[in-house]
Amino acid sequence: MNFSGSTLAASAVLAVVCSVSPSLSMAQTGQSASPDNSGMNADHKKTADNQPNSSDDRLTTAKVRKAIIADKELSSYAHNIKIITMNGKVTLKGPVKSEEEKQRITSDVANVIPAENVTNQLTVKP
Repeated sequence: MNFSGSTLAASAVLAVVCSVSPSLSMAQTGQSASPDNSGMNADHKKTADNQPNSSDDRLTTAKVRKAIIADKELSSYAHNIKIITMNGKVTLKGPVKSEEEKQRITSDVANVIPAENVTNQLTVKP
């Protein structure tokens, strides 16, 4: 019986299709396999890696993140924006789905810290 040979061949084809299909679907929709805006971070002076590690700044970042995550109407892009806190000043970076979502995040953050301490550098993903 040649059943095991057929099964082996079918398994090999399935493995190839499964490993290639995510790349194909992303290419067909215009998406890339790399993060949306990580290439844009190379020349930025303010990044999460170089923010101070003061307890006040960490607490502020945690409060801002909590406020954003609590808003269940925001997309996963919005829930994963970068929050950089330096000396009490917060910078928001990353892609969001719409201008309305960008404004909603600004409003959510303004409920936690004064609006004059927020720099909104969010970008609307086309």
